[in-house]
Amino acid sequence: MKRCLSIRTCIPPPAPRKTGIHQKRYYAIQSSGAPVVEVFNSRVKWMQKERAAKDVVTSRKVDYLRDEVAFRLCERLLDIQRHFPNVLDLGANACNIARILTLPDPDPNSSKPVHAPLKNRIGSLVCADSSPTLLYRDENEPFNKEIPIIRQLLDSDETLPFEPNTFDAVLSSLSLHWINDLPSVLTQINHILKPDSPFLGVMLGGDTLYELRTSLQLAELDRRGGVSTHTSPLADVRDVGGLLQRANFQLLTVDVDDIIIDYPDMFALMQDLQAMGESNAVLGRETSGIRRDVLAAGNAIYKQLHGNDDGTIPATFRLIYMIGWKHSPTQAKPLERGTGMFSIKDILEKQGGNINFGDGNGDGNGNDKS
Repeated sequence: MKRCLSIRTCIPPPAPRKTGIHQKRYYAIQSSGAPVVEVFNSRVKWMQKERAAKDVVTSRKVDYLRDEVAFRLCERLLDIQRHFPNVLDLGANACNIARILTLPDPDPNSSKPVHAPLKNRIGSLVCADSSPTLLYRDENEPFNKEIPIIRQLLDSDETLPFEPNTFDAVLSSLSLHWINDLPSVLTQINHILKPDSPFLGVMLGGDTLYELRTSLQLAELDRRGGVSTHTSPLADVRDVGGLLQRANFQLLTVDVDDIIIDYPDMFALMQDLQAMGESNAVLGRETSGIRRDVLAAGNAIYKQLHGNDDGTIPATFRLIYMIGWKHSPTQAKPLERGTGMFSIKDILEKQGGNINFGDGNGDGNGNDKS
């Protein structure tokens, strides 16, 4: 039995209040000026992470997702050509980013590295998380000797106990999607960064696990006559840029990436989510768990609607990557509108209003190379 990331690695494997059928989907962000509404039970989420990390062997086996996402986030760090004396990993989980930073080859799918290990550009790495068992799970692993790591236990994931202008970079991988007051946390991140320093983050968002959500909803509708929330609400990519702007970040970059992982069945998927500490933590959720008949029906529906030809099922994890820079007077700025030397309108008029960019199979002039 394998869960395969269709990327570089194939790693062995190692549950609301009832609502009406027609329900509005809420996203885990707050609109501008709105009071903070708690969506997630922070205490429950802390307990889930603690319980999962205590089973060290299984917890490490299900690190495949966090490790892969941390790798992809660190790829973006390769594009920033500078040294970072003091870096914060916010919501560090089991220090997955630290492990990736120590890889001898930071270049994806390369037979010959073109970059030195990222650890050479990090002076000190502060790994902060509220779950002590998860944070210290791998403190005796070899990677701890390859990069200076300071583990800091947080009283709350939403309150950052750091002085202003402390860090040369802040990284965050797969933790922000459990934050109730995301605008506040982003503002705090901006506050603790030094001027002209970057924040690089990635969170689950959008249609993550839509296959699981729709299958359970249809199963409950059939067996119970209504649906409950069994997957957590997530931020939408369209809102992330606005949140970064609201937190006073500059030079924003937001992009989306999907990771699709195959599982033997829905039960294996849910077991891995639980082992990751990624189970549902929505306030008001049903604490009695999902009925067996609903689970059996959900598994059958999952395979019928979304299943692969080989009998496995896909699970989609949608990743929202974000990069923002703290303002600095010396920072590069986009030119004002109207200051360009050439007009696209003039160029189009000179070309007769028709420019052929090609379709990837020709030479740009309509001639097929195949």
